[in-house]
Amino acid sequence: MRGISVGYSDRGTGYPLLMIHGHPFDHTMWAPQAEFMSARGYRVIAPDLRGYGTSTVVPGTTTLAVFARDLDALLDHAGADTVGVVGLSMGGQVALELYRLFPDRVDSLVLAATDPHPETERRRLERRRLAARLRSEGMAGYADRMLVGMMSADNVRRSPDTARHVHTMMRGTDPEGAAAALLGRALRPDYVPLLKRVSCPTLLVAGQHDTLTPPELTEAMHVLVPDSVVEIIEGAAHLPNLERPESFNRAVHRFLRDRTCSSGH
Repeated sequence: MRGISVGYSDRGTGYPLLMIHGHPFDHTMWAPQAEFMSARGYRVIAPDLRGYGTSTVVPGTTTLAVFARDLDALLDHAGADTVGVVGLSMGGQVALELYRLFPDRVDSLVLAATDPHPETERRRLERRRLAARLRSEGMAGYADRMLVGMMSADNVRRSPDTARHVHTMMRGTDPEGAAAALLGRALRPDYVPLLKRVSCPTLLVAGQHDTLTPPELTEAMHVLVPDSVVEIIEGAAHLPNLERPESFNRAVHRFLRDRTCSSGH
């Protein structure tokens, strides 16, 4: 597809959900959701974005639009015309870009730990420096530094298996793929004006202890997105779907059940 190989899991039947992972992870970050939702009448399509997991690594700069067009091609390949889109962090930004480019494909949106704002000049510079550092040093140091932050320190201690999974995903990401995505995100547009034009039902999720995309940011998005609801996941930081999977799964399931039954799904 589009000159690259895309690894993905496709589980269950019914209302299709496209689940878009964050940086620097892969589709296995959605394992608790794929199991839960596929057992409840949903088809869960969880890809590895280009440069991540088992998908082709393309050096250079990978913009959010490139990711979105890859996913559009994947949905064509999978025979899924319109989907519910679930994105976390960078995956939420990709979800917004997918909605911007292909609004007719998106039937509902779940944006978790998502920042719709463009980068400041300072943050653009930081991303470029980090990209260069990952290319020269690899992912191990970054994975060690970022584990607490992605997860709360309490959850790292209390959920060692989850912490190991998160650390393994980060450490296992190809530095070229991670760097290309960082350079692309540095160029991302301002999605705040788009929020006001989102016409599909939208669930906005934040972790109670998330310092990267704090709950106040999510509450501010809620004011802008016309048909939106907010869930703050207690006891979670930046990865609520892995730190508190039961709470996250219940929130997504309740939202989809309540919001899509009227459209005949």
